[in-house]
Amino acid sequence: MTRFAGALLLAAVLGIAPAASADEASVGPPPALSEPCEAPAADIANNAPLPNLGKALAEHRPVEMLAVGSAAMNTIGLHSGIVSYPLQLEAMLKVALKGVDIDIINRGTGGETAQTSSDRIHSEVALTKPDIVLWQLGTNDALNRIDPAQFTDVVTSTVQWLKANDIDVVLVGLQYTPRFARDETYFAIKRALDAIAKQENILYVKRYEAMKFIAQTRAKVHLMTSDDYHLSEIGTQCQAEHVARAMIASLFVRRFRPAPAAGEATPPATRSN
Repeated sequence: MTRFAGALLLAAVLGIAPAASADEASVGPPPALSEPCEAPAADIANNAPLPNLGKALAEHRPVEMLAVGSAAMNTIGLHSGIVSYPLQLEAMLKVALKGVDIDIINRGTGGETAQTSSDRIHSEVALTKPDIVLWQLGTNDALNRIDPAQFTDVVTSTVQWLKANDIDVVLVGLQYTPRFARDETYFAIKRALDAIAKQENILYVKRYEAMKFIAQTRAKVHLMTSDDYHLSEIGTQCQAEHVARAMIASLFVRRFRPAPAAGEATPPATRSN
């Protein structure tokens, strides 16, 4: 583990937010991944706007993130004392986005399908009024043989509703395990998520690709527990690192993208609240 990753994990465990100037918010380049979690950037996520988080950086205001999803959001399947990945993610973002107070409200529930999560998202948004929704989904839908067309309709309508309410969306996709490597329903749900993220232009953490890369290149790194279904301690850490890197990379790339030259078209404006 790198010193950076170790410090972030310690900060999460102890509840310590790194020092930052009260009147300065900044976005640095994406942090280095710890050695066990290294994967190509293209296998970790796409690059899509996070306008609300970008606006929070400019206004130096607190950010509320609602985390909704299945077992990997909490410590199901792990030994007691393991820090959930949303809590690790919160510590990582506080380090990287200096001057911004980020609070992640973890509402992860084991076994949820997209429809159940969607219903909860609507009620939780009304209660918490988040700037961002981190939505991990897909694995349980595939295992429950949910029709991919129905899955697409549910996810698309929920994403569009969130965007219409000026809430950023970060989707986290299916996990990789060899036991589902040839499952057609599994891949149909994965393809549906790929298409939704592209159509809606939202940040999509391609969990399957990153986990597959690590599994195939580092035999001694076990991202899953012995049941080959739940995340291990290192798998939980990598999940947090990948989501953090994806979010920071999207902010950094958009913030430091060169302005169009004279005569060139200006990129379309993004929605903000």
